[in-house]
Amino acid sequence: MDIYTRRKIINGVNLTAAVVTTALGLFFLAWLLWTLFAQGLANFNWALFSQDMPGPGSEGGGLRNAIVGSLMMTITAVVIGAPVGILAGAYLSEFGRYARISIAVRFINDVLLSAPSIVIGVFVYEIMVAPFGGFSGWSGAVALAILVIPVVVRTTENMMRLVPDSMREAAAALGAPQWKVVNSVVIRAAISGIMTGVLLAIARIAGETAPLLFTALNNQFFSLDMSKPMANLPVTIFNFAMGPYDNWHDLAWAGSLLITLAVLGLNIITRVLLRPGRK
Repeated sequence: MDIYTRRKIINGVNLTAAVVTTALGLFFLAWLLWTLFAQGLANFNWALFSQDMPGPGSEGGGLRNAIVGSLMMTITAVVIGAPVGILAGAYLSEFGRYARISIAVRFINDVLLSAPSIVIGVFVYEIMVAPFGGFSGWSGAVALAILVIPVVVRTTENMMRLVPDSMREAAAALGAPQWKVVNSVVIRAAISGIMTGVLLAIARIAGETAPLLFTALNNQFFSLDMSKPMANLPVTIFNFAMGPYDNWHDLAWAGSLLITLAVLGLNIITRVLLRPGRK
């Protein structure tokens, strides 16, 4: 067997394995989405958004309080975590790229990026819940913000380092200080990738249950007070899915579909609005 035939055989085997594994992954993904839509759409109605979660044995009900609670904590987490992540990523990329402290920051960021979310929940429980004697929406938002930061840091640094150095040099040659170059040139050139990182962070925290069990807990009633336990979709879905009542199971499917559609919609909107070449 000559080397050309051998290479063709190896290439064919590898290509076939890649196609088969890709098809297998797509099959399970399609199966998952089909089950989610089939079960969730059947219970997707106006009551889902207009009524609060039902009590044990109650009929009907919705997820209004859980939806509002999740939105409040997610928005608060992004407001806290995204600016910190973007500023840290900008420092690592532009100001401290070769500094010794940047090595430690990158290492810690990688640890946080791969840390189990339940560990973050226990950490926030120790610093915010136990000392103040109660669960709260604020502690839940802080736990989610800690999960947001490493994703945004990594994405921001990578996207900003993809900007050609010639753009920085051109701006510096015109007399712009470094902060102006970073703000007006580098960040503007990398904004699409940075926003994608923020969306990835939102997608990560949208379905997190473990950290909220230790921080925000849950609330059966509608509340806008983030200093008290607050209802949220992930914990509600978990509780309802494990419950003995059929209407709880139906609401859990509908809540799961709602989170999936929200993350999908955010990704589509951002890709359309921030696609390259769009003014």
